[in-house]
Amino acid sequence: MPTIDVNTLAYAVIVVVLIGIIVTALRILREYERAVVFTLGRFSGVKGPGLVIVIPFVQQIVRVDLRTIVHDVPSQDVISRDNVSVRVNAVLYFRVVDPDKAIIQVADFMAATSQLAQTTLRSVLGKHELDEMLAERDKLNADIQAILDSQTDAWGIKVANVEIKHVDINESMIRAIARQAEAERNRRARIISAEAEQQAAEKLVEAARALSELPEAMQLRYLSALHDIAGERSSTIVFPMPVDLLGHLTRAVLPQQRPLPEGASR
Repeated sequence: MPTIDVNTLAYAVIVVVLIGIIVTALRILREYERAVVFTLGRFSGVKGPGLVIVIPFVQQIVRVDLRTIVHDVPSQDVISRDNVSVRVNAVLYFRVVDPDKAIIQVADFMAATSQLAQTTLRSVLGKHELDEMLAERDKLNADIQAILDSQTDAWGIKVANVEIKHVDINESMIRAIARQAEAERNRRARIISAEAEQQAAEKLVEAARALSELPEAMQLRYLSALHDIAGERSSTIVFPMPVDLLGHLTRAVLPQQRPLPEGASR
């Protein structure tokens, strides 16, 4: 029965242990990853990307993803400033810019950012009326983004964008909004009609003044109207003839009579 050399066995064990230590000491980080290194529990730096060497049993690393994270903020019940209850949800875009702060300053930066986004969404939208929520989303998005960015800066997080996705309203409020919109459209239509009548009246006054200054212009208007009526299919035309026009026509057609000498009779 073959015997196993003790020294050979010891060398084999040492080689295996060394290989295991080397394997555990080598870490490969992708381009978008960073390693927060702790040496005996104390922060000792940020490494990566690429090949990172870690001292086994002495150093530990925490991987941090630097890519932009898309987080769907759950629907929140919000009461607007005009006492309308709505459900609002949003989407949040953020990324880690300081890996050491994201790991050391907060226990779970994902959960912390999500909870902060929910409370900020309720507080900001509660200061605005329903019409502003529906019509001024860009402004509200910018306000929420600015608040979140300032509060998460201590955690090493940059909030890039916030977008309000849906503003859900109950059926009774939808019908009320539809009636309000219809009333607003009717009001605008009446205002436009009144403005049109006012402008037309002003133009008629200007036309009347122009015609009163030039009697010949009024006669041309009568002749133009007569031409328009003659083009219609009508057997009888009743056209008011101004006295001034009759006088001009009479003087143009009939020869002017010379004055009689004294004592003569016609």
